[in-house]
Parts: sequence; structure tokens; C-alpha cells
Amino acid sequence: MTVSPERLYAVTEATWPPESVSVSGPFTLRCGAGSGKRVSAATAEGPVTPADIARAAEAMRAMGQTPLFQPRAGEEALDAALAAEGYVVVDPVVAHVAPVESLARRDLPRLAAIPCAAPLAIQAEIWAAGGVGPARLAVMARAVSPKTYLLGRIGDRPVGTAFVAIHDGIAMVHALEVAPSARRQGVGAGLMAGAANWAARHGAGLVALLVTRANDGANALYASLGMEEVEGYHYRIAAE
Repeated sequence: MTVSPERLYAVTEATWPPESVSVSGPFTLRCGAGSGKRVSAATAEGPVTPADIARAAEAMRAMGQTPLFQPRAGEEALDAALAAEGYVVVDPVVAHVAPVESLARRDLPRLAAIPCAAPLAIQAEIWAAGGVGPARLAVMARAVSPKTYLLGRIGDRPVGTAFVAIHDGIAMVHALEVAPSARRQGVGAGLMAGAANWAARHGAGLVALLVTRANDGANALYASLGMEEVEGYHYRIAAE
């Protein structure tokens, strides 16, 4: 399976967008409004100098954000420049991708992944318990359509949730969360199958998601589903 890093970056930006974007020299700056690293990291659009890095860092501080950079695939020079300026690696991320048909299930129980047009209160509660609060719900509201909020149940108990949006033929899954009491019971796999079923109905050919390399449980789940690891990146943040 060939999915270019550039395509994944574009899909991520469209399906999990920052509150606003600005420019500082060669850097694109993102205002995340407290919604996490993915929508707050600066990326470079060309060669950079130490002065460019310093100006971008100052601009991010002016936005109320800790200076944070995301070197992307092939940007070894930027990565080295950031390291030389004292920025340390944090939260290495890996992408998982699979064809829709490999994850879709016709026999999926109806309540395993219920598509919702807007987040229900119980979904907000499940997300909040997992650290996904109002700022990240605002990211979901900003995302492109088609999109859906999946609710997973075991019997009559709501126990899981995920957000899915499509861009450029790829359904990106974000914020998949399962209540601790329901883990290791197939809820996550059911939500992924539900995401693929929904994606197929909306014309997507691939399902993708991003997860930190340190999240062993999530990475094991996606590997067990046959998803392919196709791209990774990390952030660099100013050392304290």
C-alpha cells in the first residue's frame, strides 16, 4: 500500500484542523486553542535558519503556546537544526492505514458502532474521562464533512466512542476512546469496523489513524486488525 506522507499530512489537517493558521518566515504556525500537539505544532515550508526558529518560537509564545515544531518526512536538516537549538523529541507518532474493505464487517452488531451526526452527552462523558475535553470537541466541529461521531455499546451500555472524517478518499479516525471497564472486549475493533462500514458508504477507499508509539495497547490493536504502519513523525519542544 502506498500512501505518501504529504497526503496523510493533508488529510490530518482537514479532518483535525487547528483554530487558525498564520505564517512566520518559512514556518506555518497553528493555533490549537488548547486542543493538543497535533493542531499546535509549527511546520516548515522550506529551509530554515536559527533566526527563523527563534522568531517562530516567539510568535508561538505570543499565542500563549509553548514552542512546538513537527519535523516531517525528509526534513532531517530541520530536525537537526531544532536539536542544535535545544529542542527535544517528544511523542513520536505512527500512522496506521488499511483498505476500507479489509476492516469493514457486514456482520457487525448494530449497536457496536452507531453513527451520530453530533456528539451525544454520553460520548462527551466518555471522551472527557479519557482526556478529550471541550477543546478537542471544538476541533471535531471544525473538521470537514463528511464526518460522524461513532458510539459503541455493549448491550445497553455506551462504552466507546470515536470521531471519523473523510478527506481525499481517506477516512481518518480520531479520538477513539473505550471506557476502562470495557477494554479487551472487542469494543475498539468494533468501532474500527464501524468506521470502515461508514467510510465505504461515503466513498472512501482507505481508513487511517495516528497514534503515539508509546501507546502499546492501541498499536497492538491496529496491528491485529491488519493495518499497515506507513508513516511516522515526532515533535520537538523546547527543553525546560
